[in-house]
Amino acid sequence: MQKLKFIFLLLFISGVLDIGRYLIYPNVSELRNSNPIPSAFMKYREEEWAEENREMSITQKWVPMSQISPNVIKAVLIGEDDKFWKHDGFDVQGMEQALERTLKKGKMAGGSTISQQLSKNLYLSPSKNPVRKIKEAILTWRIEKTLSKRRILEIYLNVAEWGDGIFGIEAAARHYYHKSAKNLTGLEAAHLAAVLPNPIRFNATGNQKYVKNRSRIIYKIMKRRGIVIPQFQEVMAPPKKEDNMPSADDNQSVNDLFNATQLPQSTNEEGSITNDASLEQNSSLTF
Repeated sequence: MQKLKFIFLLLFISGVLDIGRYLIYPNVSELRNSNPIPSAFMKYREEEWAEENREMSITQKWVPMSQISPNVIKAVLIGEDDKFWKHDGFDVQGMEQALERTLKKGKMAGGSTISQQLSKNLYLSPSKNPVRKIKEAILTWRIEKTLSKRRILEIYLNVAEWGDGIFGIEAAARHYYHKSAKNLTGLEAAHLAAVLPNPIRFNATGNQKYVKNRSRIIYKIMKRRGIVIPQFQEVMAPPKKEDNMPSADDNQSVNDLFNATQLPQSTNEEGSITNDASLEQNSSLTF
């Protein structure tokens, strides 16, 4: 009995140390000036391909924020993290909704922000176990305290997965549309944003109903906000408080849009089930 207690104690201590080390490791301050390539997620894919005996390689090219179309920035924020400029790395309301979906569906649902996704992509794995989520939370807190929102978004857009072996917006733009990221149109950006929840399953230029519906909604919200524009500085400006108040007319029209589409549920990159109508909740925000 004593031996069993000792083993459990060792396991507990090992678990605490394994999680606790992320309070100081890795050195996230290096992200201010260095580009983290390859990421942990890229390495994970390479290991996965090796196990499957697939001859694949990573396609990725780093580009600064100034070389990314503002259409991409807006489309990704609308589709993935509409409260990005306002939260400190964690969307509490989104997490509560994810928990409700988990309890209702019996499947793990994710409410990850871009900062949380970045933490996972850079340093962890796609595993859904609770220990990984704790590590992700620690890293997210550290990244948010260390980096500017602009830098977080820049790194995310350069390491996000957009297809099998395709990482970063520049590689995605060239693969799907044969152009640079800075020249992507609003509709092209909406299609790319639409596949982020599951880039292996969905194709930005394919005929999948989910991608068509989701990209159309993202694009319509972009146009409603009047942000399918070339001006970069306007896109990157955080929201003004007075601009965050939803208008009744805007909410009504977006409600009509979602009620008319009756979109299917989708699988996000956490493997969760989310209804596309969740975009509606923040549809009247402006940046």
